[in-house]
Amino acid sequence: MSAPSLAAAPAVFELGLRVYWEDTDAGGIVFYANYLKFFERARTEWLRSKGHGQEALRRDAGLMFVVAHTAVNYRAPARLDDWLLVDVQVTASARASLTLAQQAWRLEPDGQRTRLADGSIRIGCVDVVRHRPHRIPPELLQALS
Repeated sequence: MSAPSLAAAPAVFELGLRVYWEDTDAGGIVFYANYLKFFERARTEWLRSKGHGQEALRRDAGLMFVVAHTAVNYRAPARLDDWLLVDVQVTASARASLTLAQQAWRLEPDGQRTRLADGSIRIGCVDVVRHRPHRIPPELLQALS
């Protein structure tokens, strides 16, 4: 039996978060590398929403996800106190990795959204002891689809 494909999964997970002082640079805008932190938080909460917290996955299955590749396009700045929505969507799956599309949006006072950054993130499943690639368990793939 082959693993379920996630490429056609239309579901988008979304996490809201506030921009704090610690997220900004001397110019008062979000430091570019912090978008990777925002993306990480959204991925962590996405996994948790699917019933697979990072710590439980490590402890119970001996597996963890590591970032293998990132590509981010920056489109507009976020500033102190902005409310952001950061989303996660699976775009492809392989035996030991997932490719995710992620976007950060600013929620404007009128309810509109301004796209701030978008990225493609590939995460790999690895054994926590040897840090070697490991097939994503079929039940985990099913939960994420």
